Amino acid sequence: MADSKIIYARESALNPDEFIDVLRRSTLAERRPVDDPERIKLMCRNANLIITARQNGLLVGVARSITDFVYCTYLSDLAVDSSLQKQGIGVRLIRETKKHSIQAKLILLSAPAAVNYYPKIGMKRHEYCFMLDDINDLEV
Repeated sequence: MADSKIIYARESALNPDEFIDVLRRSTLAERRPVDDPERIKLMCRNANLIITARQNGLLVGVARSITDFVYCTYLSDLAVDSSLQKQGIGVRLIRETKKHSIQAKLILLSAPAAVNYYPKIGMKRHEYCFMLDDINDLEV
């Protein structure tokens, strides 16, 4: 590659095929609906803060978030090509995400394999997180 410099940018849209490709190259695809193109398309369309890392135009990292920009930012996907991990790309994607929502608390749910990564880069663990996958599980 002539210039292997990584370019970070906020992008207004994320191509679903590129997103699937980087999810697969990052191993995050194991926990994302990569075999459901319509769902991936909607995930890309409905995110309102997308930070990318590109090398020679190729998407090598992405931070896909949903935010109100002043109170909370949910960093739903942080994916970095496995061959480029441990070079600071993930930290830079988080930093760039936070720069765009400086007042907001940045929140994420860790992949099991990355649970020890986030404290190492300065993020604090929060023990009061709850999830609901199925509306029928909600008791009234």
